[in-house]
Amino acid sequence: MKSTFPEWIFDGSPIPDPTGRAARVLAWFDRLKHLKSKHPGKALRLDPWQRRMIERIYGPTDAAGNRQVYMPVLVIPRGNRKTTFSAQLALNHTIGPERVPGGEAILAAVNREQANIAFREALNVIRADPRIERELKIYEAHNGAKKIVYPKDGCTLEIIPSDGAGIHGRTPNFVLADELHVWPNGDLWEALTGGSDKIDDALFIVATTAGRGQTNTAWDVVESARKVAGGEVDDPGILPILFESPRDVDWRSEDAWRRVNPGASCTPPYPSLAGYQRHALRAERSASELARLLQYKFSVWLDAQTDPFVDMAVYDEGAAAIDVEALRGRPCWIGVDLSKTTDLTAVVAALRDGAGGFVVIPHFFVPGEAIAARSERDKVPYDRWAKEGLLTAIPGAEIDNRVVAGCVRDLCERFDVKEIAFDPAWARDIIRDLEDEGLPVIRAALDPKSQTNALRTLEGAIVGKRFRHGGHAVLRWNFDNVAIKTGSTGLRTMVKSLSRERIDGAFATMLAVDRAAYGEDHGSIYSDTSARPTGLQIW
Repeated sequence: MKSTFPEWIFDGSPIPDPTGRAARVLAWFDRLKHLKSKHPGKALRLDPWQRRMIERIYGPTDAAGNRQVYMPVLVIPRGNRKTTFSAQLALNHTIGPERVPGGEAILAAVNREQANIAFREALNVIRADPRIERELKIYEAHNGAKKIVYPKDGCTLEIIPSDGAGIHGRTPNFVLADELHVWPNGDLWEALTGGSDKIDDALFIVATTAGRGQTNTAWDVVESARKVAGGEVDDPGILPILFESPRDVDWRSEDAWRRVNPGASCTPPYPSLAGYQRHALRAERSASELARLLQYKFSVWLDAQTDPFVDMAVYDEGAAAIDVEALRGRPCWIGVDLSKTTDLTAVVAALRDGAGGFVVIPHFFVPGEAIAARSERDKVPYDRWAKEGLLTAIPGAEIDNRVVAGCVRDLCERFDVKEIAFDPAWARDIIRDLEDEGLPVIRAALDPKSQTNALRTLEGAIVGKRFRHGGHAVLRWNFDNVAIKTGSTGLRTMVKSLSRERIDGAFATMLAVDRAAYGEDHGSIYSDTSARPTGLQIW
């Protein structure tokens, strides 16, 4: 398959415009202003690559003389002003030469906040020219519908979130599907494409950053565009504008970054080169930062819905042997992650190790019955690990929490245990028993905000080479299984990368290290009842 990169954006090749439609659109744009423009008279000033896209969208016609392109698919890294540009195209179909009487233009996004970004950009154009603003009615109440109305022709421009109700039955002549890769499902997509298909000359623009996974609407749409760009599918109505990098791109290369970011060819260039360089430095130390760099700054569509947590080569730098006896009597924080009774249970002790550092001592438990079958199921040597003393095989088909409680008590005898943090799921009985003995048990809240802060602490210790684990094989396996799921709000949670994998030890480590980090600054919660943690919330 031939390259899908849009070389035509830069090669100066002729683009037909037999009806002069593209020329009229460009002439209209050249008369616009923008509130944030730094050009004389606040002129809008499209960049050359944007002008080429307009020429290609509006110029070529089909046999009947109608606009050939109905769906441009723009995949481009963040910071290249795709939302701004798309909002300006929406105005072209509301008040510009592409408007039609009674036309509906829709700005659709994952939520109202994201859609409002495009809406505000449209307002920046309108309010830069009082002559335009006087002709329009603008509805922008904080909690109300956001809409621009051109009464003369009955045209409207409004925003709709991906969970918007009542969208069926609409017939938009223009749609911007903004950041399609984060839409939670295909409901709005189906409603909007079905509506725009009712009219002949609709324009449906997909403008998105690269996404993750292959089981979503965005992947299907972009993959179809790739096939058109590569010559596998003949559909002149789809215009692929795919600024994507290969998965093995040299992300340290400034030339590779400039190639995939068309704004970098402009004067002044955008997005920020310094910002890219800072992100590349973070990616040298963090697997999750590398995944985000590839997705957002190099437009690499990632295979997984989640980020890896850490580079295991960096993790392995903490594998030097630990003299556990030399740590006896020192302050210690314990994290416990219990299984439902049939899988892996982890107890991890964390001790402070120098300035901002930690040393962890893990203990694992697995049902002893059918341990060979468990080894085959999870594709790891539980039986050998048990013989080597790296985990405890408890007789029977289930985890006996009395054995786990005994491990916790033993740690309390060997160290000055400040807190024992439990994931409260499945832990009610053991928590009650340990509390009855007067041990410092806490229940950790595991909401995304709390996990985000705790993960930041743990990740910082690992990539900063301030995390010692002694090369414990079971703990390493757990950390290698960890993936990070980032929600639409940017909050991060620890998940398994595959369903058969176990992350219990990594989770217990997160609990223990977070509480140790908090205790370093504040002491035990039992000695200061007014203090509140900055990581995992407790009660």
